[in-house]
Amino acid sequence: MSPLNSADFTNDSIVHPDFFFISGFAGIPHTNYYYGFLCFVYALTVVVNTFVMFMIYTDHCLHSPKYIAVFNLAVSDFCGSTALIPQMIDTFLFKSHLISFEACLTSVFFIFSFISMQSFTLTVLSYDRYVAICFPLRYNEIVTNKSILAISMVLWILAGTANFISVIFITRLSFCRSTVIDSYFCDIGALHLLACNDNTPSAVMNWTHPIMILWVPVLFITGTYICIARALLKIAEVSERLKAMKTCTSHLILVSVFYLPIGFAFALGPIIDENARIINISLTTILPPVLNPIIYSLKTEEFTESIKKLYRRKKIHCWRL
Repeated sequence: MSPLNSADFTNDSIVHPDFFFISGFAGIPHTNYYYGFLCFVYALTVVVNTFVMFMIYTDHCLHSPKYIAVFNLAVSDFCGSTALIPQMIDTFLFKSHLISFEACLTSVFFIFSFISMQSFTLTVLSYDRYVAICFPLRYNEIVTNKSILAISMVLWILAGTANFISVIFITRLSFCRSTVIDSYFCDIGALHLLACNDNTPSAVMNWTHPIMILWVPVLFITGTYICIARALLKIAEVSERLKAMKTCTSHLILVSVFYLPIGFAFALGPIIDENARIINISLTTILPPVLNPIIYSLKTEEFTESIKKLYRRKKIHCWRL
């Protein structure tokens, strides 16, 4: 496709198309089954994350720093999936491949803001585990509801500000050659590949953005777990060491589910074909939000006890009726 009718393009002008065309898969039969799978995953994501948020909000026993962070993760998972999956289904299942320039930038802002918060919240949870194991006697003093709320608020502002700046820089790009986005949504990287003017601030942001929202959190989490490993080695009792390690298992699974596929996507991106890349990245973005609450919340002892208490209350209420 060609962009705006712009025969008078010069190096100083900025050309914005009315619409972008999201290409998606090419030459793959029976893709409707994949989109049906997306619908199922989205429905499950909505149900489990809504349930987790409801339980944490209603049960005062879960009003702790750890579960404030878990609530934050559920919000970002729910909102991130809502910003991405319905748009994907509309684009590919209902053949609405065209998206306006303004809608594309709006999509970029919300999708990447929520992905940023997923990454940042995993970092907060690693901080929680670090303090709990390395400074157990001072945990209640260091990690409080107010401190986690303040950290979460700062991270939401940081995620929103960083992605708003990215969108502003995209508006300074000129799209004079093609408007076909080789992805399954309005991806920042794919948009930059379409630009035909030299916009250094936008190029710099394109490099620093993933460093800030992905690699810095990975380094922080790695650092905390190095400290945790050292602390565990100092525990003489094997049973106590295993008990402390068990509290980190769920978080490590979440970290692996979120960061490893993204790392593979970056590493294999240049050598795999477009369809495989789209499948890989789409699964990377849609599966963690449905797995996070199952792994980190529904399997924990505190959460299952809260579910049992809710069930008993409902059962007693029904008997009285």
